[in-house]
Amino acid sequence: MTKRIAIIGAGVCGITSAKACVEQNFEPIVFEKTDYTCGLWRYQENLDEDGIASVMKSTVINTSKEISAFSDYPPPTNLSNYMHNTKLCAYFDSYGEVFGFKKYVRFRHEILSLELADDFDRTGRWKVTYKNLNKNEQKTEIFDGVMVCIGHHSKPYYAKFPGQEKFKGTITHTHSLKHSKGFEDKIVVVVGIGNSSLDASVELATVTKQLYLSTRRGAWITRRVGKNGVPGDAEFLRRWVTYVTSALPFSWICSHYERHLNENFDHDLYQIKPKHRALSQHITINDALANRILSGVVVIKSDIERFTEDGIIFQGEKEVTKCDAVILGTGYRFDYPFLSQEILPVIDNAVRLYKFQFIPTIKPAHTLAFIGLIQPIGPIFPIAELQARWFAQLMLGRKQLPSKTIMNTDIDRRLNEMRQRYYGSSRHTIEVEFTPFMDELANEVGCMPTVWKYLFTDPKLFKTLLMEPSVAYQYRLIGPNKWKGARDAQIKAIDRIQSALETNKIYTEKNQTKSLRSSLTSTIFMTIIISLLMFVMFIRRSLNV
Repeated sequence: MTKRIAIIGAGVCGITSAKACVEQNFEPIVFEKTDYTCGLWRYQENLDEDGIASVMKSTVINTSKEISAFSDYPPPTNLSNYMHNTKLCAYFDSYGEVFGFKKYVRFRHEILSLELADDFDRTGRWKVTYKNLNKNEQKTEIFDGVMVCIGHHSKPYYAKFPGQEKFKGTITHTHSLKHSKGFEDKIVVVVGIGNSSLDASVELATVTKQLYLSTRRGAWITRRVGKNGVPGDAEFLRRWVTYVTSALPFSWICSHYERHLNENFDHDLYQIKPKHRALSQHITINDALANRILSGVVVIKSDIERFTEDGIIFQGEKEVTKCDAVILGTGYRFDYPFLSQEILPVIDNAVRLYKFQFIPTIKPAHTLAFIGLIQPIGPIFPIAELQARWFAQLMLGRKQLPSKTIMNTDIDRRLNEMRQRYYGSSRHTIEVEFTPFMDELANEVGCMPTVWKYLFTDPKLFKTLLMEPSVAYQYRLIGPNKWKGARDAQIKAIDRIQSALETNKIYTEKNQTKSLRSSLTSTIFMTIIISLLMFVMFIRRSLNV
């Protein structure tokens, strides 16, 4: 009998979850509260509602197209490496059209509750109650499995400051910010130094009379544009980098990375150098901040001490800085109003999920999956795809989750690792390393390629797997639902990165542009180095045993 899977949300995670279900001949039913797909990436001019996120009109994704791509659907060659939200939605829509995504979607349907079915202990089924918003009708259905695909950017967190109620200007959250209209010639304070805050600051500063950026602890800022103009993530999200950094002391890696970031601009000179190390925070990306600060249109300030009627007093200052508007870039909170706290407690913006996906305290645990509830140093999309594929294999019975004890032990280990590495913040409760976590999920799915085998059987493929950007096509080389185009897509990924820059046809015809491909010499050298590192690590582990 065909398994019916309820998917909550028709955003990017919902799209790839539906595809994973269709691949196994399940029947996905996607419940979407709005009347559109692509979730927060679909710009909505007039929508400002808690629980529904939408990017700014100017938003460009912070991860490059090849690193962000789904494992069996390379983006068109002519798409820019960092896509504007409209181009990104077009890619997602095209991906969905391949398997007819929209026919599975019930638009304008809101999930009201998600409860264990009466026979849950025996079947793992779920009782889903929803409301048809167009007809104002409420219904309940039973599903074999549920995939929660609402992400973690829907419920804004509004920080509170002394005297805030006295302020006669406007106070909004970046969640509500759509564009710079309405801020012309105003004095604006942006609170926070995460990605949303910096995007808001550099955008608004082009029209404001003055913009102040208030930060409590500072941050390390990286750029989209990497060395020689290569996309930054395509530069460092490479398997050889993962091998080398895993063998070196954390402090060494941070020192090297901080020197690199200070070459962009000196964080101490610009008064935003934090006390924590560069890799002890979630990555913050912005290419324009230093320019705005140098131009004087953005001024760095400390944390807010208190509000007054007409402005703010910053810590360390006595004078009131007058302002017309304050924008809070103070993050988001996990919110699952349809799910009982007894099933999934949310404490200090943290949840206990096995590999950030399954609740260990219910049995069977595999029929409810949270897709995309992670914060990687890299894109979420290909990770969500692997999570969905793992769920599908579990629902088929081809894979099994470990015991409750083992799952809880793994959760404790991850939480401890995050506490040791990251500074204390509700922002750092779902952090993962991109390539290692992808490999971990691929092992669960059964699609992890044996990288070192290809050194002898397919050297050309091995070179791309080791030395070039870590793209998701590698997870379709073998295993369930492998794709015959995976090898070609993997090998040509670096070419598609370069091709996106070849827009001047006359120049291309007259000049031989240097290839971005890794050289044979560098591949041989790095293969030897990594082999030696792996041998040393093996000896150390053996001696410790």
